[in-house]
Amino acid sequence: MGRPSWQDYFTEITKLVATRSTCTRRSVGAILVKDKRILATGYNGAPANISHCEEVGCLREQNGVPSGQRHELCRGIHAEQNALIQAARHGVNMDGADLYCTNLPCIICTKMIINSGITNVYYFDGYADEMSLAMFQEAGVKLHALNDEGRGK
Repeated sequence: MGRPSWQDYFTEITKLVATRSTCTRRSVGAILVKDKRILATGYNGAPANISHCEEVGCLREQNGVPSGQRHELCRGIHAEQNALIQAARHGVNMDGADLYCTNLPCIICTKMIINSGITNVYYFDGYADEMSLAMFQEAGVKLHALNDEGRGK
């Protein structure tokens, strides 16, 4: 096993970040990268000082809310949102950065990503949200689907 490519390196770190998730439905990780440097990381889970779903249960699951719908009925913050918040909180410029994420972002995250100046999104799994795909395309944000080995399909 040789030295990993930069893309393989960042995708493996993204997978590792996802293991910190406290969501009972889906473990998602995200990292922001610029000039081969990690700017911030994020995983999905409840805000600081709020009980996690793995402790108190999932409201969306209890109410039978399908994946990709009614995001406001969730205690958690998406991984992409947490990465963006961490970067903003620490005064990190995200303009021109790349986002590596275990999942294609939902429409709420998509709008935040576009306004953050991110230029590329690398992801493993899709998300049932056609509007996010259309907005990324219109905004000129390039999407890169990755396979399990972290390389483009």
